[in-house]
Amino acid sequence: MTKSPAISGFVEPGFEAVREAFIENFDKRNELGGACCIYHLGEKVVDLWGGIRDKTTGEPWEENTMVLVSSATKGLAGLAMALAQSRGLFDYDERVSSYWPEFAQKGKDKITIRQLLAHQAGLFALDKHVDTRIEADLDRLAVILARQKPTWKPGTRQAYHAITLGFYESELLRRADPKHRSLGQFFNEEIASPLGLDFYIGLPEDIPNAWLSRTYMVNPGPASLKAPVQLVLAFMNPRSRIRRALWGELPEDKEHVYPRNVEVPSGGGIGTARAIAKAYGVFATGGKELGLREETMELLKARAVPPTNGFYDEVLKLEGLEMSLGFMKPSQKIPFAHPSSFGMLGFGGCFGFADPHAKIGFAYVPNRNDFYLMDPRQSALRVAMYRSIDETNPFFLEEEGGTHI
Repeated sequence: MTKSPAISGFVEPGFEAVREAFIENFDKRNELGGACCIYHLGEKVVDLWGGIRDKTTGEPWEENTMVLVSSATKGLAGLAMALAQSRGLFDYDERVSSYWPEFAQKGKDKITIRQLLAHQAGLFALDKHVDTRIEADLDRLAVILARQKPTWKPGTRQAYHAITLGFYESELLRRADPKHRSLGQFFNEEIASPLGLDFYIGLPEDIPNAWLSRTYMVNPGPASLKAPVQLVLAFMNPRSRIRRALWGELPEDKEHVYPRNVEVPSGGGIGTARAIAKAYGVFATGGKELGLREETMELLKARAVPPTNGFYDEVLKLEGLEMSLGFMKPSQKIPFAHPSSFGMLGFGGCFGFADPHAKIGFAYVPNRNDFYLMDPRQSALRVAMYRSIDETNPFFLEEEGGTHI
């Protein structure tokens, strides 16, 4: 029998089931290294980490180990955009071109910020494969973004903007912000620094490799059987929408665990579960620490507005994936939390979200990347968390008019 890796951290009384699920991830679900953190009612009630961060050396995952969270970054980017909206920098229902005139070309003049953030703009792929040099040159990247033509009439279909969403968000924010900050800079100055978060959208040069965990892919053959069949088939086609949507990923760096000073706001965020959970926890309790307006909070809590053709995602080939204001929302197909919740999954299993109804901020980050849509490791932790506050089916509880205990 394999000995379980050392688990560190704490859980508050009543949340012992989360620790048990975390340990079971190593014993039964092939966890390599990872962390889970939960804030409830503004207090940290779970903070766990364990396993190894470096598969080659066997070095352990430590208290402050950071890891790439892939598309879960979109949720942190969404928080930054929400704070910017709350401070009056832009209106979700205003046209993008009102702040960024060059964006209006090639039929994009009527696209609203709400449509863009809901993956309804038809701009899921670029006509040029961008590399780190272009990603680091925001003026050059802006020209490429502005010249894109929507694949179909904006507002009619949903298509997951896997990489492009963050680039568009960042340029919009640069135009609307009086200081002309990028999304990564805005997030760092207005959210990460005030809250003391170890999370970066654009990793600084001075972060040592010893603070970081690499990510490790499981065998893609058997793993692909865990993903939705339509998505697997699409991914096998090099001309498919999903393959084109992934142009611009954060590349490997020979010197560093991850490249430095490159912002990929849709998939390049690096940080701790603790940072993600705290950020969502602050928003879940109203965002008073950041001066978030109540009106913005109500917009984040609201149900997603579907495009004309409904919530079928043309990139992921999935039905019922609901997107709103830069976040994934709970739905009948993916009922991960109360309907007022908002967050984002990341490739490999990571997940972070805010549940304002239960006043919860949840985060799970692993370094072993698997291919599930809803990874059983985070699902086990999430189910244990809700059971710890006496809820077993939060989405349908609120749907039916139930109240949180």
